[in-house]
Amino acid sequence: MFVQLVRYFISGGVAFIADASLLYILTEWGGLHYLLSTVVSYSVGLVITYLFSIKWVFDHRSVENRGVEFSVFVMIGVAGLGLTSLFMWIFTSLMGLHYLVSKIITTVLVFIWNFVAKKILLFRRKKNG
Repeated sequence: MFVQLVRYFISGGVAFIADASLLYILTEWGGLHYLLSTVVSYSVGLVITYLFSIKWVFDHRSVENRGVEFSVFVMIGVAGLGLTSLFMWIFTSLMGLHYLVSKIITTVLVFIWNFVAKKILLFRRKKNG
């Protein structure tokens, strides 16, 4: 599990760089509201995380049907997006932090949710018998 967590942290770092960069570009250069930019950039990060998860992070897959697996992954991601949007709003609009500072704090909080949910629902060892 430690190796998986380290790999998930690395893949999450790659996804975070893409996510935060796109958040900045869409907000600053594209003129989108930070919450709309958050939805788009998080979605890109979700795809990156999925690809890393199935190819490198987790060594066991609980769901044989890849369509079902991706659907569950997306549902976990949608819950993570809900948490991300909520935390971004709280930290930025209510607490007055810059949206990129909010993104860093939010990422740490949602990282924990995403890892635990994916490990339990998608990438655990199957029990025999």
